[in-house]
Amino acid sequence: MASRFQEASLVTSPSYPNAVAWSSENLIAVAAGHLVIILNPALPSGPRGLISIPNAEPYQIGKVRYEDLLTGGLLPSSLKRERHPCVRSLSWSDLGMSPNYGCLLAVCTAEGRVKLYRPPYSDFSADWVEIADVSDLHFENLLSMNFGESNNPSSTSLSKKDQVVQHDHEDDERIPILRTRKRRRTSLDNINLHEMDITDRASCSKQDNQTVNNVLAIELYEQPSNAHHCHSLPKGPKKCSREISPEKYVSREALLSSLSVAWSSLLTFSTEGSSFENQLRFSLLAIGSKSGCVSIWKVHAPESYHIERGSVSPNVELTAIIQAHSSWVSTMSWGIFGRDSSNPQMLLVTGSIDGSVKIWMSNKEDLQKSVEVYTSSFSLLKQVVAVNLVPVSTLSFVVNNYSNAMHLAIGKGSGSFEVWKCEISTRKFEQVASTNAHDQVVTGLAWSYDGRCLYSCSQDNYVRNWILSEDTISEVPIPANTPGLSSTSDLPDDFLSCLGVALSPGNLAVALVRSFNVELLNQMYQARSQKAAVEFIWNGAQQSGESEDSSETITEAILGFSKNEYAYWESNLLWSLKEFTDYNKPLVLWDMIAAMLAFKESMPEFVELVITKWLSVSYLGFHADIPMEDLVPKISNRFSAVPSRLLHILNVISRRVMLSELKTEEINRKLQGQRMNNEEEVDLWLKLLQESERELRERLVGLSFSAYLTAESSPSTDSPSTGNWHPAGLAQMQQWVVINHDIVVSQLQTLSLEVKSSLTRSSNSTETALEEENCPYCAAPVHFHSPEEAICESPHQKKKKERCDKGHKLERCCVSMQVCPPTPLWFCKCCNRLTLELAPETLFALPSFPNDLKSLPESSFSKVALKPFCLFCGILLQRKQPKFLLSASPV
Repeated sequence: MASRFQEASLVTSPSYPNAVAWSSENLIAVAAGHLVIILNPALPSGPRGLISIPNAEPYQIGKVRYEDLLTGGLLPSSLKRERHPCVRSLSWSDLGMSPNYGCLLAVCTAEGRVKLYRPPYSDFSADWVEIADVSDLHFENLLSMNFGESNNPSSTSLSKKDQVVQHDHEDDERIPILRTRKRRRTSLDNINLHEMDITDRASCSKQDNQTVNNVLAIELYEQPSNAHHCHSLPKGPKKCSREISPEKYVSREALLSSLSVAWSSLLTFSTEGSSFENQLRFSLLAIGSKSGCVSIWKVHAPESYHIERGSVSPNVELTAIIQAHSSWVSTMSWGIFGRDSSNPQMLLVTGSIDGSVKIWMSNKEDLQKSVEVYTSSFSLLKQVVAVNLVPVSTLSFVVNNYSNAMHLAIGKGSGSFEVWKCEISTRKFEQVASTNAHDQVVTGLAWSYDGRCLYSCSQDNYVRNWILSEDTISEVPIPANTPGLSSTSDLPDDFLSCLGVALSPGNLAVALVRSFNVELLNQMYQARSQKAAVEFIWNGAQQSGESEDSSETITEAILGFSKNEYAYWESNLLWSLKEFTDYNKPLVLWDMIAAMLAFKESMPEFVELVITKWLSVSYLGFHADIPMEDLVPKISNRFSAVPSRLLHILNVISRRVMLSELKTEEINRKLQGQRMNNEEEVDLWLKLLQESERELRERLVGLSFSAYLTAESSPSTDSPSTGNWHPAGLAQMQQWVVINHDIVVSQLQTLSLEVKSSLTRSSNSTETALEEENCPYCAAPVHFHSPEEAICESPHQKKKKERCDKGHKLERCCVSMQVCPPTPLWFCKCCNRLTLELAPETLFALPSFPNDLKSLPESSFSKVALKPFCLFCGILLQRKQPKFLLSASPV
C-alpha cells in the first residue's frame, strides 16, 4: 500500500459509500455521520467548515388508519423516523454557482431531504449556509400535482410516449431490500406522472381536520423554502389531510425520499437573437429517489458575483422527472461531450439497487425549450446493464472529448465492478472488463487521466489501482514513493473500511476516506476523537499509459525513485499542465505546486527539467534542450503571441515554485523596484515574472481603451447597453502608459491619446474627475506614481510637531489602478493583490495580443457575470478570511 503524505482525522465516521467529494475550487467534503466536514487539502489540519444535519420531521402526505400501520410497507416507514440524522450522498457543483463564484454543495440525508449550501464567505463562521431546500420545493410541486395520481381510476399507467419498460427481478433471500421494493413497485404503477396536467390541483378535504381515534395523522414539516424565487413552480396547498390507502402512502413517501444527488457542469447558452445579457447560465441537479424516479432541477447561476451580500438565494426550478428505474436510484453521474459545439450533449448515468444501469441524454435545444415538467427532455440512450440481483453501489463516468470515447465504471454490492467503453461517434457500447476486485461492496470509483487509470475502494478496506489499455484493464501497484513528503503525524493505521475515493483537480493526488476500527485504538485518547481519517496519496507516478522516455538528465535512481518513476512523474506533470491550458478549466494548481515544491527540496534539477520542457513546448512549439538562461530571452520574445492562460500558469509557477524562498510581499516589492533601479541585478525568474505581468497589464489596458472607444462610437451612446463592460480607471491607465512609454507597444500609446481626446470632448464624463484622487481616510490628494500602491499628501501630518510622517499608504486595484476603498475587496491568494473592479472575460480567453484592438467586436466587452479571476495569476479571487476560518487554496 502506498504511504500517505498527509492526512486529516475526523470526529465522526462515514456511513454510506461515495463519502468524499473534491470540488473544482480545491475543497474536500466528507459525509461523516450527522456532519459534513469541509477541509482544505493544502491545510488538512487547519480550519474546517461544518454542516450539521438536523432532525427532519416527515411531510404531511396523508392519513392512514391505525390498523393499517402493519400493512402495505408502513412498518419500515414508521421505524425509520427514530433514526439519527445522517448524510447519505453529497455532490459539488461547478465553479460559478455560488454568489462568490465558488461551488455549491448539495447534501442528501438518510431521511431523504436534499438541501443546497454555500460557503460562509461573508458570515465569518465555520458553519456553511443553507440557501435552498429542494425537498420542500419538490413536496410543494408534488402536492399541487396530487403526487401524479390520476383521479380517473381507468388511468393507471404511464403514457406510452414516456413509459419506461419495467423489468421484474426474482426474490432472493440474500438481498431482502429488493423484496421490499418489489412490493412497493405495485403501488407505483398507479402514478401517471406524464399525463398529469400542471393546472390540475388536488383538492384536500377540509372536513378531516377533526381528530379521529382510528386515523394516524402525519404532521407537516414546516420549513422556510425559496419557492418564491422559483416562479415556474406551481403553488400548492400546505396541508393534505385526506385519508389515503397504505399503498398510496408508501408510494408518495418513495417519491419524496431522496437517495442520491449529482451536479452537472455549468452550462451557458445564448438564446437565438438575444443580447448577451440574456444568456442562460445554469447547472442541472439530479436527485434520485426510492420510487425509481430521477428529478432534474435547473439551478440558475447568479447574474453577478460579490463578496458582501450573503442572503441571495438561487433560482431553482423543476425541469423534468424521469421514471428511470423500477427500484431505488442509488447512484448517478453526469457527463458532457461537444462542450464547444453549437449543440452540446448532456449525459446522465443512473444506477439502481435492482442492478440496472442506464444512460440518459439531452441536448441544448431540448433543455432550452419551455416544456411541461413531466414531458421529459431526457431520452434513454442505452440500458448498459439489465436488472439483476446485484445492486449498483457506485458509478464513475468520464467523457474524453480528445479521444472521442466515454468510459463508465460500475461498482456493485458484491465487490465486483464492470468497465464499459463507448465510441461517441458510433455510440457503440462494449464491455471492457468485469472483475471481482473486492470481497465486499465497492464504495468508491474514480477515473484519472481522462479515463486511462481507475481507482477502486471497498468496505473491505482495500484500495486498488487499474490501468485501462486499449480494450483490457489490469491491476497495477499504487505508486508507493512520495516526492520528498511523508506523513509526520502519529495517526494510527488500524482501519476497518474505506468508504470513498476522490481525485484532485490536477489528478496528481488522491483522497481516501477510511473508518477506524475503534476497538483497536487507545480508548482513552484515540477512540474518542478519531473515528475516521482522510488520507492523501500521490498519483504522479501513475503508469498512465502515455509516459515518455525519461530525460537523459535522470540516469539513476535517486531517493528511492527509479528512472521509470521519474519518467511517469514528468509525463503526468506535463499532462496536468497541458490540461490547464484550456481557459474554461479553473486554474487550480495546488497538487502540482505541492509536488514540485517537494521535488525541489530533494532534486531541484528535476523540477527545472520539467519546467524547461513545458516552457519550450508551450511557448516555442518544440522541445528545446537548452539551459534556462538561454531559454528565457526566447520565451520573453514570445509573450505577445501566446494565450493569456499560459502567462497565468507561468506567473503561478514563478511565484510558488521557482521563487518559493521569497515571501509574496518581497516579490511584489522587487517587481516594483525594478523599474526604479535598472542597475540592480535582477533574478532570472523575477525578470520573467515582471515581463509576463507587464504583458497582461498591456492587454487589459488595450481592452479598456478599445471598450471605451467602441462605446463612444456606438449609435446608442445616449443609452449605453447594460450588457456591455464599461472600464474604470481610464485616467490612471493613461498615466501608466505615459510613465512606461518607452516599453509599451505603440498601439497603446495611440489609443491612449484617442481616449484622452474623447474624454476632453465629453462634458458628461466622470473620468476626467478621476485624474486627481483623494485619500479615503483624510481626503488628501493622491497622485499616480505606481499601479500597485500610492501615498497621500496628508495635511494632518504637518500639525504634529513631535514627528513628520508620510501620508497614508494606500493600495491600488490591480485592474483599474484606482485607490482601493476601505471595504471588503477581492483578494488573490497567490500574489496578495486586491481587486475592486473585475477584468473582462475576454482578457482570459485572448489567444495573443490583438493586432488591432479597435477592430474587436462589441461582443468582446460583455459584462455578463464577470468572473472574479486575478488579472496576473488567473486563479479565483476570494474575500480575505481570518486564519482561523476555512478558505480554498487554488495554489
